[in-house]
Amino acid sequence: MYGQQTAPDGAPPRSRLTEPLRHPEQAPESLRTRRAIALLALTLVLPGSAQLVAGSRRLGRRAVAVTCGVWAALLIALVVGLINRGLLLTLVTDPISSAVLIGVLLALAAGWAFLWVDTLRLMRVPLLARRLRPIAVVALVACLVATSGTLAYAAYLTNVARGAVGSIFSAGPAIAPVDGRYNFLIMGGDAGADRTGRRPDSLSVLSVDASTGRTALISVPRNLQNAQFADGSPMRTVYPDGYNCGNDCLINAINTEVTQKYANLYPGVRDPGAQATMEAVSGTLGIKVQAYVLVDMDGFAQLVDALGGIRVDAGGWVPMSGAALDDSGDHAQPVGWISPGPQTLDGFHALWYGRSREFASDYDRIARQQCIQQAMIKQLNPATVVAKFESIANAGTKVVESNISASQLGSFVDLAMKGKGQPVTRLVIGPPDFDASFPTYPDFGQIHQKVQAVLAANASPSPKAAGGPSRGGVGLAVPVAIPARLVTAQAPANQYNFVGPDGVPVNAARLDYLFKTGQNQTLDAIMAGNGQCTPL
Repeated sequence: MYGQQTAPDGAPPRSRLTEPLRHPEQAPESLRTRRAIALLALTLVLPGSAQLVAGSRRLGRRAVAVTCGVWAALLIALVVGLINRGLLLTLVTDPISSAVLIGVLLALAAGWAFLWVDTLRLMRVPLLARRLRPIAVVALVACLVATSGTLAYAAYLTNVARGAVGSIFSAGPAIAPVDGRYNFLIMGGDAGADRTGRRPDSLSVLSVDASTGRTALISVPRNLQNAQFADGSPMRTVYPDGYNCGNDCLINAINTEVTQKYANLYPGVRDPGAQATMEAVSGTLGIKVQAYVLVDMDGFAQLVDALGGIRVDAGGWVPMSGAALDDSGDHAQPVGWISPGPQTLDGFHALWYGRSREFASDYDRIARQQCIQQAMIKQLNPATVVAKFESIANAGTKVVESNISASQLGSFVDLAMKGKGQPVTRLVIGPPDFDASFPTYPDFGQIHQKVQAVLAANASPSPKAAGGPSRGGVGLAVPVAIPARLVTAQAPANQYNFVGPDGVPVNAARLDYLFKTGQNQTLDAIMAGNGQCTPL
């Protein structure tokens, strides 16, 4: 028939409309331009379709089949995510399935790149107008980078995550909730060259409702004495009546002592000191702590910087202490001061804010640490994680160690997402949630009772608790030991006390002068309440 011819591969004759797609030599210049644009669009939207209409049909059919398979897999993943988000997250974080995912992403990236190169051939760039040739090539390269490059980068980030998960988390068995809750011990400490193991300077239990994700944060003072080891702990053979060897037996010394002397009691355990500390916190609080997360405080600053800083509303001046002068706790001139009010702390200042001890009690320090922990959790939203994923993952490998099973990480991430935005119940084992005379050698029955009351309130808050926060102390009408100053929003910045008790305005220069002249009583008065803090 006139105007038709047999295709080279033996296919049926092509019509005038489709002939230019395969044989554009005699087509008008405008049609050749539209053809090039169409081939680019086809490879971008449905990889392989450009080959179906203008190139190797066998290659095109295979590529389209793969593309449809990928879309089907994404649809299934979406459905699974809606039904069981934890399962989907587990597939991404599991070492084996994540390795398969990396291979698939790289294969897709390579395949799509090959199709782009073939599309460049099919576009017949020399047949385009001279001015359009570089535009067509640049457009195709840009599409190649945006598609194949994105897939390759996703494979790279998945590999980064896989390495971080393998470095931080264990390959041990999964843990089950106890009384409907997962209890994680969060330890912050140093691992300097002059120390064996880490000495935890902060100890907090993150207790999470296994169904709702509601969280209670319980802080244990580092100088608590006579810590009780949980039933079944190997350390009960050494200290059957508790860790009671006097002033040297503070709960934060257990890690180092076990690492140095009693590691043989924990054969096959990755970190005997951390395990023993976890057992001591379990016995002390009267709950089963199933896993621990150990944060190296020197590396903690890197993680905060990776997040882009943390936002807090600080309630008082906090000194950044100078070098220790002796073993009595005296320090040289502070290297700086962290002022009250809303602000973003970088890693260096966040570390000081959480660790500073001068002109403050350990309980003020604990309150600041709780505030920093909540601020970090609040800022670990999906947008931040995606935008800064690589730096967060790399910092995490230097900061965090845990005995949480990597196989269970996905379900815990899902639980954290459920709990995000829900109120966090906080308790300090000491003032202000206990009497001001709370001893470092405490009444463990009283501690157990208050911990259970807080966990019960966290699981199902009573109407009274919902109406407003209760004040701390013994004998609460509603047993939720949360001081109002730790839960409610702080006063606006212009209401902070920037005038000292002597009537003189307070700033960093004034504080330096008071320190140099030994006016510690005035400094104590100015620093009062520096444990007040609200995450923003």
